Amino acid sequence: MSRVDEIKNLVEEATEEMTKFYDKGNKAAGTRARKGLQELKKLAQEIRLEIQDIKNNG
Repeated sequence: MSRVDEIKNLVEEATEEMTKFYDKGNKAAGTRARKGLQELKKLAQEIRLEIQDIKNNG
């Protein structure tokens, strides 16, 4: 799976959970949304470091 696909999947999952939380009032979905957003943040940081490494080391 490419990095882009990983990001897309995390965003889709977080979007679903945020919809459940905000529109339906499902509090457990809020926890899952926060977890998904944290995973997205972690993945984004990993990708940033990978890009920087490739850029600097060719």
